[in-house]
Amino acid sequence: MDYTLYIVDDEATITEGIQLALRTKYRIRAYSDAETAIAAMEQDPPDLVLLDIGLPGMNGVEALGTIKERFPDILVVMITAYEDVDTVVSAMKKGAHDYIIKPLYMDGLKNTIKNALATIKLRKEVQDLQTRYLQENLPCFVGESRAIINVLEFMDTVARSPDTPVLLVGETGTGKELIASAIHYHSPNFQGPFTTVNCAAIPKDLVESELFGYEKGAFSGADAGGKKGLIEEAAGGTLFLDEIGDLNLEAQAKLLRFLETGEFYRVGGTKKRHITTRVVSATNKDIEEMIGRGAFRVDLYFRLGVVRVAIPSLNERQEDILPLAKHFLVIYEKKFDKHINGLSPEAENALLQHHWTGNVRELKNMIERGVLISKNDRLMPVDLGVDADVLPGLEAATGLPSGFPPLPQGGIDFDQMARAMEKHYIEEAYKMAGGNESLAAKLLNINHHTYRYRRKKLLSEQ
Repeated sequence: MDYTLYIVDDEATITEGIQLALRTKYRIRAYSDAETAIAAMEQDPPDLVLLDIGLPGMNGVEALGTIKERFPDILVVMITAYEDVDTVVSAMKKGAHDYIIKPLYMDGLKNTIKNALATIKLRKEVQDLQTRYLQENLPCFVGESRAIINVLEFMDTVARSPDTPVLLVGETGTGKELIASAIHYHSPNFQGPFTTVNCAAIPKDLVESELFGYEKGAFSGADAGGKKGLIEEAAGGTLFLDEIGDLNLEAQAKLLRFLETGEFYRVGGTKKRHITTRVVSATNKDIEEMIGRGAFRVDLYFRLGVVRVAIPSLNERQEDILPLAKHFLVIYEKKFDKHINGLSPEAENALLQHHWTGNVRELKNMIERGVLISKNDRLMPVDLGVDADVLPGLEAATGLPSGFPPLPQGGIDFDQMARAMEKHYIEEAYKMAGGNESLAAKLLNINHHTYRYRRKKLLSEQ
């Protein structure tokens, strides 16, 4: 008896007959009016409701609307005394799963219930599978502010459609890729691939072949067997086009054609291909300004932005700064095998006063740096690269003081001063990292190969 059925009918002979026939297979609850049944759903929600249309008080169609609004996952099968087409159509439009006609024949009723419960079983299996996918694939999105909660709630609604295009707009570092990933793993096509394309990183002359693929011999240096494009890789899933504002006009035209028809050709190919995928795009640029100067197609903008989601900056969600900082602190404590008892009050105040130009990514990098170099039991402003003397709006990762010396009347040897500063910080980072060049590079936010090259060059100049 894994399933609970409600029978809502004012004819006692019908409810008693159904109970007698089904009580060994299901948990049955019988009600003579809709109001009582709906009140009972709050405490003991059923899997399936057999709902008579001609009820006293609230009729069956009205009750169906209330049930679907308050309990959208409950399946409802309507019962009608005669085949009233208009009433049945109205019920189906409001979300009824099926309908049966009086007089009830038990074999037909059992088949209707069996089919409805098969739908419920499949839905639960998909929900369980989706929960596992979310746990395995989706990083934690930390946020307590109303600004980000509104985005997450809207995202959850948007995700239910498997193919509606979504445009994410927001400053650098606000978490647009994380939101795109959340949309994918909350959508019906969550088992499909989540394919990310950084439009800014693809050379202009390779955009078409990277997006749409190419056939054998399409151009010099092409793989012998041809190659799938990133759009094909995303078939049945989600294609995330990051930095969409960097796509050139020629590629924009071909992308628009694909979005409108789902069809495309590989470079050098004559075979028309068709796939279905949801396209989520993101940008930190002012697309409307780009449209004004002819750098972005207005028709593509409207096609990409069927649903447009604005991601708030960290400066707009102050309530999230400390929860995010503590979240990253836990991550980097584990990564660097260190134990730090949280943030000092001074560090918390410095984070709250800081102007975030790099948003969540900047905060994440700041906490990583702090955990790496800190020798205190709690993170201090100096560990984070911020203190009372840091200029508002200055990137925290630079750690540069606001009190620069004034420029002398006779000027300075800028190259010499720049080399001296570079040497100072490269050696300071080396000492702070205990001679580990990879960690030293992290302190300066540069690639470790670049760090090694610069340090070697500076040492050779001595």
